[in-house]
Amino acid sequence: MYHQPAFLDDMERLAVEAGRAILEIYRTDFSVDHKADKSPFTLADTRSHRIIADGLQAGYPDIPVLSEEGKSVPYGERKDWDRYWLVDPLDGTKEFIKRNDDFTVNIALICDQMPTMGVVYVPALDDLYLADVQKGCYRIFRGCKTQLKIPPKMPVMALRIVQSRSHPSAELEAYIERLPAMESIRRGSSLKFCTVASGEADLYPRLGPTWEWDTAAGHAVVLAAGGVVVDLEGNPIRYNKETLLNGPFLAAPSREFLQRIHAI
Repeated sequence: MYHQPAFLDDMERLAVEAGRAILEIYRTDFSVDHKADKSPFTLADTRSHRIIADGLQAGYPDIPVLSEEGKSVPYGERKDWDRYWLVDPLDGTKEFIKRNDDFTVNIALICDQMPTMGVVYVPALDDLYLADVQKGCYRIFRGCKTQLKIPPKMPVMALRIVQSRSHPSAELEAYIERLPAMESIRRGSSLKFCTVASGEADLYPRLGPTWEWDTAAGHAVVLAAGGVVVDLEGNPIRYNKETLLNGPFLAAPSREFLQRIHAI
């Protein structure tokens, strides 16, 4: 029931359409506003939200949509949702403003508090990640499609750790200092999940706060590629919580991999 073939096709279509609209604004001298929490937003955020939300509601009127730009759905209304769309129309607005191309469109299908499908699209690079947790993960980069599968055994003595471009954390630096020798990779937005899924990075630790829409599609990409996204105790992170904030988490090839690097 949750894996109708059209779901992922429609998610891909809407993500690409929203990405095109984002690029139209990206190429102009756009203005930047700020929300009540002082986080930035632009016309690209709202235009992408409208394309995706309208498209999902038209195609699937029985499935609710929760989006960063339309997030004021009270817990009393959404607590009984068994499935819903979770959308970040423009993840990495700071990267968008800096014009460094590391921003993404994110659409996930959440079923029973876990992501089961996800699409991450990088408009500036025409880079697309398609995830069905039951069927696998694919990357379409400039028209070339490849399957992503994280190798079951990864090296632990020279870790490639992917970190945020725009969200430094003293807690994260302290955590990294306890790990084996490492190479640092900097990425913005949900691309950090994608670098783990593609095998470009071994570990994505995030100890600072994120929202559920920040992580859902990337979480699906890692799961579909064979990896895990867990809290610091090794439990899967879950969605549609009363508070939409996530706690600290680690994205990695496996729990066994995490146990090995933490034992060194």
